[in-house]
Amino acid sequence: MDVCNSVDRQKLRRRLLRWYDRNRRDLPWRRNPRNAYHQWLAEIMLQQTQVATVVPYFRRFIKRFPTVRRLADAPLDDVLRLWAGLGYYARARNLHKCARIVAREHGGRFPNTVEGLSALPGIGRYTAGAIASIAFNRRAPILDGNVKRVLSRLFQIESDIRRNETADHLWTLAEAILPRKRCGDFNQSLMELGATLCLPRNPNCPDCPVSGICSAHAAGVVDELPRAGRRPAPKEVQVVVAAVRRNGKFLIRRRKADSLWGGMWELPSIQMNGHKSRKAALVELLSALPSVLPTDSAFDSQTPARPCGRITRRLTHRIMRMSVYLLPSPASSHPLRRCEDFKWIRPTEFDRFAFSTAQRKIIDIVLAKTNEKHERNDDD
Repeated sequence: MDVCNSVDRQKLRRRLLRWYDRNRRDLPWRRNPRNAYHQWLAEIMLQQTQVATVVPYFRRFIKRFPTVRRLADAPLDDVLRLWAGLGYYARARNLHKCARIVAREHGGRFPNTVEGLSALPGIGRYTAGAIASIAFNRRAPILDGNVKRVLSRLFQIESDIRRNETADHLWTLAEAILPRKRCGDFNQSLMELGATLCLPRNPNCPDCPVSGICSAHAAGVVDELPRAGRRPAPKEVQVVVAAVRRNGKFLIRRRKADSLWGGMWELPSIQMNGHKSRKAALVELLSALPSVLPTDSAFDSQTPARPCGRITRRLTHRIMRMSVYLLPSPASSHPLRRCEDFKWIRPTEFDRFAFSTAQRKIIDIVLAKTNEKHERNDDD
């Protein structure tokens, strides 16, 4: 049985492409659609991120790294610093890894097939289809959140879109409605429709170019689709952060690559886990630092820790509640030790390192408290 028997495919293609030609947004990566590097960079940035947020990041990346070779030659720290604030930092690490593979193993040219693109780090089925169809005009389907919503309504899909069986069905539909020509434009028209008219709430059906052939619109159930089961409630995580200051410098640490915010720098932190108090967690954190502290440093349960403040960071699957403490900073005649994943930096050097948005807020709190303390001393 034809999976598209409820919708006229020719009419759907014709109306969507005509609408897209007249109404598509002027986005920087659309100005040179055959540039696979631009399409790849945009698609990686757009994962889990709004277009309005991505545009300035995309422009900064293209200015700093105009070619995939320039990106491949850059240190990872430079890439992470430019990515800071965009979130989901594994994307940035994979971006850099992928650029190096393309530059060194593919002569600086992206593979032009879904199979070839899918073999690269950070590129899944959707991203491969988007790049292949837009940059190389391959007949490759796509299925992101916007397209799932559009197809669920067009074909009145009543099953939970988070189920694997429903996803498989939607992939089949996405491929079945693809035209033989202008595949990239057609895929973009689906995404554009979902982003601008076929919205999750209050969809603009009167202006939709395909409302006349939309099964959900005909049945009056547009607002009820797509159907999706409830997401698990986000896990609440308590974190203690130590702002260790010595001789006017702060201690920062690079997070492990496989952790949240992996590869980014931070003021050392630890999750509460089974600790009975923040003080106990702080002591455990500090006990792991002697290798990078001066020889006359001694942190223990009696070490005074000054509370600086708290921040809450909401992520997709967790809520991070972070308590920040400033550790005493007596002068020391002993040199500050060096370690690959630790650095001692001055307050003016924070902008030289890649910190997550949460860490940037923590740093602002710490610096404000430090300046406040200095002002009090001056007044005395």
